Amino acid sequence: MARRFLAALLAGAGFAACAVAAAPTVSDGWIRALPGDSPAGGYFTLHNPGKTPLLLTGVSSPACGMTMLHKTAKIDGTVRMMMVDNVAVPAGGTLRFQPGGYHVMCMNPNGLKPGTSVKVTLTFADGASLTTNFAVKNAMGQ
Repeated sequence: MARRFLAALLAGAGFAACAVAAAPTVSDGWIRALPGDSPAGGYFTLHNPGKTPLLLTGVSSPACGMTMLHKTAKIDGTVRMMMVDNVAVPAGGTLRFQPGGYHVMCMNPNGLKPGTSVKVTLTFADGASLTTNFAVKNAMGQ
């Protein structure tokens, strides 16, 4: 009986390890702090090691009065930023949020000082969330 319990416990631990391994990860997170009350842009790389697509539906940070998912696109010859409701990351894929593409718009920023970091929480369609630290960089991205 003790062996069955131990086997079940080890099997459960293996299952938990697989579940953790499939969780999304964030790397290279940073926010560009601009002078005054200008909106700040947030950038990062989102990795989806899972076997199903991942749908990012929101982002928040105590350093921002309001946050939005944005995309920069060229429309009729004009470059524009537009809010998007969600961003899909394919199974086993990676998506970069970078200047000139997808990014986080941080409206009414507060306490953004280059050389520090701020907490940012990503939320997904399945109800999961991921909180990580983003480095705060100056207007030149340094």
